[in-house]
Amino acid sequence: MKSRSHRRARSFRTGFTIIEVIVIVTIIGIIAAVIAPRLFARIGQSKQTVAKSNASSLASAMKTFMIDHGKPESGSTIMILFERPSGIDEAKWQPYVDNKEALVDPWGKEFVLLIPPQKNVDFDIVSYGADGIPGGTGENADIVVP
Repeated sequence: MKSRSHRRARSFRTGFTIIEVIVIVTIIGIIAAVIAPRLFARIGQSKQTVAKSNASSLASAMKTFMIDHGKPESGSTIMILFERPSGIDEAKWQPYVDNKEALVDPWGKEFVLLIPPQKNVDFDIVSYGADGIPGGTGENADIVVP
């Protein structure tokens, strides 16, 4: 009698065979190979969109700075929106962005303030994209506002 119950217990074992595991892993691999490139492309596009939005916000802050204090000197950096420039009275100063992180693009590089500008009239706010080098396409494309 013990042998019958022992056989019955063995026949109802649960679990996966090695073939089933290989099939499941293969299916997951195929799905990942198809979806991953599309997902990474979307991430790059979303970073471009965020960079454009952030650059536009910085351009608005820069316009407010210029209304309050006039046009900055040639070669000024984007940090003038957060740290008081030496030529501005401390009593009249307040930062134009909440923190230094607002001055950084989605790829971790500081936005560039170009005075004199290359594209616009008063100034350019620029992100050089993922590669941080002027020029490029896709995720490496430059973003210039206003």
